Amino acid sequence: MRRFATLLERLVTTPQRLGKLRLLRDYLAAVPDPDRGWALAAITRDLDLAGVKPAMLRALVAERTDPELFALSYDYVGDLAETIALIWPVRPHAAPDDPPLGEVVAALRAASRREAPQVVEALLDRLDPSSRFALLKLVTGGLRIGISARLAKQALAELGQRDVGEIEEIWHGLTPPYTPLFAWLEGRGPRPASTLACPFRPVMLAHPLDAGELDALDPADFAAEWKWDGIRVQATVCGPDRRLYSRTGDDIGQAFPDLLAALDFEGTLDGELLVRRGADTAPFSDLQQRLNRKTVTAGHLRDFPAGFRAYDALVLGERDLRPLPFAERRARLEALAPDLDPTRVDLSPLVPFATWADLAAARASPPHPVIEGVMLKRRTSPYLPGRPKGHWFKWKRDPHLIDAVLMYAQRGHGKRSGFYSDYTFGVWTDDDALVPVGKAYFGFTDEELARIDRFVRANTTERFGPVRAVRATPSHGLVLEVAFEGLARSTRHRSGIAMRFPRIARLRWDKPPCEADRLATLEALLPP
Repeated sequence: MRRFATLLERLVTTPQRLGKLRLLRDYLAAVPDPDRGWALAAITRDLDLAGVKPAMLRALVAERTDPELFALSYDYVGDLAETIALIWPVRPHAAPDDPPLGEVVAALRAASRREAPQVVEALLDRLDPSSRFALLKLVTGGLRIGISARLAKQALAELGQRDVGEIEEIWHGLTPPYTPLFAWLEGRGPRPASTLACPFRPVMLAHPLDAGELDALDPADFAAEWKWDGIRVQATVCGPDRRLYSRTGDDIGQAFPDLLAALDFEGTLDGELLVRRGADTAPFSDLQQRLNRKTVTAGHLRDFPAGFRAYDALVLGERDLRPLPFAERRARLEALAPDLDPTRVDLSPLVPFATWADLAAARASPPHPVIEGVMLKRRTSPYLPGRPKGHWFKWKRDPHLIDAVLMYAQRGHGKRSGFYSDYTFGVWTDDDALVPVGKAYFGFTDEELARIDRFVRANTTERFGPVRAVRATPSHGLVLEVAFEGLARSTRHRSGIAMRFPRIARLRWDKPPCEADRLATLEALLPP
């Protein structure tokens, strides 16, 4: 368990991608089965220990410590797992040791919901503080170590000197602790066979594009498509079996039975999941009503009908089209279009342009409010997994900007657990009251974070658990320039507005709070 704890600590304190990749690869190479497989499952969020919840952990520590002492410690540390790991009083008769990660996972998986508290309590008594922290992060699923599932697969590819695409092709047919996978990567066994009838194909991703980079590209080499504000999905049909995958390979079809029933082709298409009402495309907030649901009601199916807008054809029939250039794949997709159900499945239209100026003008005035920019795809590009350079680009519309006032702050996680780094900000109403409109936790430098943290501590007016209310009056406060992609109406927020992808663009120390924007400014940006 200590080796896993050390890995987490080093990953948290290593900011560079290549450094994290090296640490994970070396760990997977040195640690035996099944420990490394369970560690990999935890990192890729494929380990589910449903019997342990944060409320249960709070109840456990409440039995061992003074509640006021724990509350003060939690407020100071800012992270539940770290607080419990540090404050946990080991029973006098306990003998600390270092159980293997596989033994810990086996005990937790075998425990019922009723037995889980006793199992966790016994493990906390056996572990040192660092290993206790790793255990608590393991059981709550909140590692927050800066490792994506894609980076973990890259570490596996380097371990076995394989292409990461080979790992992704078989990944979704594997289960922890991945013993056959490691045997194959180390030359001790055959390549694991995918057990899925309709397998997931690794998706191709685009690089962000700035206008200044266009001068190095020839417009004749590229096709352009609208970038719709939905979620990227992959629709696959293999005989009677139909699947809908997210871009990370999660099977989300159970939430969209109406769309699955409308898939009438043989193969795999790449595209965007949207809510469609006839010919109209609904905003992303409508799609959110359908996401992350294990079951859907008749009301969801009626009020938020799902649709699929196809971008690309990966497989048609028995033919794998991915090695073909984009222009040819697009032609195959257009030939398929008349056979698709137009009420549920359609093609994303190409954007005609001859020069970059033409495309810039189209991007600035898209034909639909759900469009968030354009995609550029090199006509000769094969369909390559990952984010290969020079093939696909996304040129999003310029974000909206507002000046908002900092209202609340909360401690971050991981290396930010000692700083107030998660901010709630608001704008003025017509009655000169501040109303919160969004939250953001990135967009600033480490130096700016330290300065904001000092401001929060010096200007706290109230505390609500880990959250601090920050002094904000027309003459005193901190103004944040906030960038965001769009707005939607919301009944869950006091302002009636939900903000899409907010982030801190700039700190306006030079601006008094009375000059921040008003709610009417945001309401004018809402879609009709």
